[in-house]
Amino acid sequence: MKILTIVGARPQFVKAAIVSRALQNQPGLQECVVHTGQHYDHRMSQVFFDELQIPAPSHQLQVGSASHGEQTGRMLAELERVMIEESPQVVLVYGDTNSTLAGALAAAKLNIPIAHVEAGLRSFNRRMPEEINRIVTDHVSTLLFCPTPAAVGHLKNEGVVDGVRLVGDVMYDSSKFFAQAAESRLNPVGELRLTPQNFVLMTCHRAENTDDPQRLAEIIAAANDLSAELPVVFPVHPRTRKMLAASSTPIAANFLLVEPISYLEMLLLERDAALLLTDSGGVQKEAFFFGTPCVTMRDETEWTETIEVGANILAGANAVQILAACHQQLNRSEPLPEAGPWYGEGQASERIAQVLLEEISQGSS
Repeated sequence: MKILTIVGARPQFVKAAIVSRALQNQPGLQECVVHTGQHYDHRMSQVFFDELQIPAPSHQLQVGSASHGEQTGRMLAELERVMIEESPQVVLVYGDTNSTLAGALAAAKLNIPIAHVEAGLRSFNRRMPEEINRIVTDHVSTLLFCPTPAAVGHLKNEGVVDGVRLVGDVMYDSSKFFAQAAESRLNPVGELRLTPQNFVLMTCHRAENTDDPQRLAEIIAAANDLSAELPVVFPVHPRTRKMLAASSTPIAANFLLVEPISYLEMLLLERDAALLLTDSGGVQKEAFFFGTPCVTMRDETEWTETIEVGANILAGANAVQILAACHQQLNRSEPLPEAGPWYGEGQASERIAQVLLEEISQGSS
């Protein structure tokens, strides 16, 4: 029984790595991986396949970057061709990228069942391309693998109840497994000459921040000011670096812009940081998994649980608000709660593999 897995961007490589391991442990399941090429830079793509031992893609589409419409259209045409050639029993998609949307649409048009990992997440901000992608994908999917009870509730509110499964968060599985695996062979904190619990780790890549000169300027101003107190380490996404260069924004001496780092290095930096400053959905959760306080430079988040328990603070893109939130988190006196009650017990990938085996077997009988 063949599963066609579609990946194309860094967050999907991470999720696919842990689920692929679970699929390999289920006799009777055959996985065929398709890489759309949405992320094509070596540090954003191939290094993940090498480092996380993801099965080599059977198809490399090399779509590359373009506007949302053009990129999605290219993927849609190429993925339709691959699906006709491979004839899978189910198409497996992850998250909320253009690769996810294109895979779901192509499969729906060909009447192939779709399984969506990270179903039911909502920011309730339809200006975000990711929000459109996840809503459309959920509404054409056959199996909807939800990471949290809140995600199940969102789908129910939209009238989606068939095929919904609460399995837990595959990124919780991945963080636990790969952080332990990385510990014995990597030391990014030492290589960057940092002291554990005495630096801030920052990520910033969302178009709402990087493509808006005012928001980007506010974020950089906050990071510059914060770096006077603690080193701020910023692995810079290629698109963000381009925007920074165009803005000619000054960078403080203790605000360290570095090249993109591997997933395993990122996990160890997240674990050892005093604070995470981010606009990434995945990093918000990983911070919670490791008990590292987080400040999110967005106006909303899909991961409302992190806000409710105080693990995360929404600060938007205002320098004053960002700094105030950072100080609040750095000065907190109580440890963060465990993430397990919200995100499962670290067995989401095994549950997904079991459900896929059962559903595919029933569908083919």
